[in-house]
Amino acid sequence: MDLLIVSGLSGAGKSVAIKACEDLGFYCVDNLPTTLIPTFVDLAVQSQIERVVLGIDVRERTFFDGLTEALRVLTEEGHQAEVLFLEARDEVLIRRYSESRRKHPLATEGTVLQGIEAERELLQHLRHEANRVVDTSDLNVHELRSIIQTAYRSEEQPDRMHVFVGSFGFKYGVPTHTDLVFDVRFLTNPHFVEELRPQTGQHPEVARYVLETPAGELFMQHLKDFLAALVPLYEQEGKSYLTVSLGCTGGRHRSVATSEALAHYLRQLGYWVTCQHRDMAKRG
Repeated sequence: MDLLIVSGLSGAGKSVAIKACEDLGFYCVDNLPTTLIPTFVDLAVQSQIERVVLGIDVRERTFFDGLTEALRVLTEEGHQAEVLFLEARDEVLIRRYSESRRKHPLATEGTVLQGIEAERELLQHLRHEANRVVDTSDLNVHELRSIIQTAYRSEEQPDRMHVFVGSFGFKYGVPTHTDLVFDVRFLTNPHFVEELRPQTGQHPEVARYVLETPAGELFMQHLKDFLAALVPLYEQEGKSYLTVSLGCTGGRHRSVATSEALAHYLRQLGYWVTCQHRDMAKRG
């Protein structure tokens, strides 16, 4: 099991780093008491969870003793835990706390700077032992996310945005969770061709009937050009996934054929693509 512990100075970007790992498929738990780490790891192994991120910080009273003991137990059990430590300059942390209006966890009676200095001193040993230290002082949210995802992306995951392409039938409702919706009901409908009606848009003959027409070719060319230009802009803004939905009347023929063709094209561009058909199995 891949086990990553994310820690560091408060305000340095721990929440952003954990969310970036979650988007990579890690099972993430924030602020788990350190004494429970070995138990949690055992349960994760039993549940066949392969990638885990634990976020921990100094808000826990037994932080150091508990973490040291937890890492010792994990090592004895054959688990290798990597520690990611996030930090930033004092003036940057002060500005971030000022902008967020949050209270520093160690500044109970003093200033934010005093809390930062106390935390930096307490975490000095952990920083020295960390496998990776990232200074986020000059990074924005998108840049930090990119660094984390580049560092911890698995070999099976392409270094590109994850695009979900899906078909649906308007008669069953438009998907509620989608970024882009395209209506393909203007295309020639295989439903009215007796020999094609029982098939779906995944069948080669149905796909040709839908796509190899002037309207089908024109639509797909413009759709490909549009997304080829648009998806990189979403990536630049740090969006980790994009959902594109194509709909026809029943969700069996035209939307399925166009979704499959679009998914194939995006894979050729190097994107990580999942193609799903919500209503393809429905009839009537």
